[in-house]
Amino acid sequence: MLKDFNFYAPTRVVFGRESEEQLPQLIKANGGTRVLLHYGGGSAERSGLLPKVRQLLADAGIAFTELGGVVPNPLLSKVEQGIALCRQEQVDFILAVGGGSVIDSAKAIGYGVPYLDGSVWDFWEGKAKPQACLPIGVMLTIPAAGSEMSSSCVITKDEGLLKRGINSDLCRCRFCIMNPERTYTLPPYQTAAGCTDIMMHTMERYFSKYEDMTLTDAISEALLRTVKDCAVEVLRHPEDYRLRAQIMWAGSLAHNDLTECGTEKDFATHRLEHELSALFGVTHGAGLAALWGSWARYVMPRHQSRFVQFAVNVMGVANDFAHPEQTALKGIEAVEQFYRTIGMPTCIGELLGRTCTDDEIRQMVDKCSRGGTITVGAMEVLHEQDMEAVYRMANTNHKTE
Repeated sequence: MLKDFNFYAPTRVVFGRESEEQLPQLIKANGGTRVLLHYGGGSAERSGLLPKVRQLLADAGIAFTELGGVVPNPLLSKVEQGIALCRQEQVDFILAVGGGSVIDSAKAIGYGVPYLDGSVWDFWEGKAKPQACLPIGVMLTIPAAGSEMSSSCVITKDEGLLKRGINSDLCRCRFCIMNPERTYTLPPYQTAAGCTDIMMHTMERYFSKYEDMTLTDAISEALLRTVKDCAVEVLRHPEDYRLRAQIMWAGSLAHNDLTECGTEKDFATHRLEHELSALFGVTHGAGLAALWGSWARYVMPRHQSRFVQFAVNVMGVANDFAHPEQTALKGIEAVEQFYRTIGMPTCIGELLGRTCTDDEIRQMVDKCSRGGTITVGAMEVLHEQDMEAVYRMANTNHKTE
């Protein structure tokens, strides 16, 4: 079975050494005259990137105002601050300098500036749909989320720690500047978590009930093998341009819907993880690693052939034709061993340093299911009781000796 698809990827990618130099003409080509320079913590400043960006904008005569302080799992309060600032300064273009959190914050600000009928959070509550968005450009410093080429925007509401995502082509970035050299100084943990997120974006599409698009499967498998191999090597050689470049480009391809052509994304692990990172503030990629093995074990018996194909083609497991369930299970175990190799957790206990309480699990289930009113997943639909089962499985380690 093959799913019909509509593939749309309008973002211009400018990739390579010194690609930052093209920033002014890219902004001007997209109508930018008054820019919001949006970024996170001090790393972009310390690395010299922000001073470089300021100088490029000033030399080109492009007016700009700044808003820093974006945190992982970007907050609605910062978005609202950005909306007010953009309106005050008559901003007509947003430049995000950073990774997925900064980009998603920029997208949410872009949605909010032209929306005058209520709170921007209306979009995440389903009370309204975005009708416009300020144009956005990206200078990528953290390959992970893939938000630079996706239609996705995930924001956390401070009150109640509600983490929600919406999708609209309106927020797709006009351009993304990618210089792999800018990722050399990423800490090992952040590098590993980013590679985990990149792979998961592809795995969430690969594990699909639609199994007849062999070309898309082959692209996905090559991407997964490449990132898996590069993740291990780049932790040993953090300033290897070739390794950093593969990872950076893979991050965009993993989430621009290319690996969804003819398939259907599942995203159950992502939805489950949103509640984990919202409640505990953990790194998103690490949260995904802590949950995936449990989700995989929970659904694998009913989707055995897909897990066998993954085990053999991606993880290099020998195919035991007489015992396909064992092949599938070895593939899951191989992923978990890979996570351990790069310093990622394989259960919630490892992630938090303790297991979740029953009350915390119930909180996550309630938020993920929105009080039992929605399901998650596509290859296998997870109801409220299934979500609870996965969280409880993920609470402790599955490691087998």
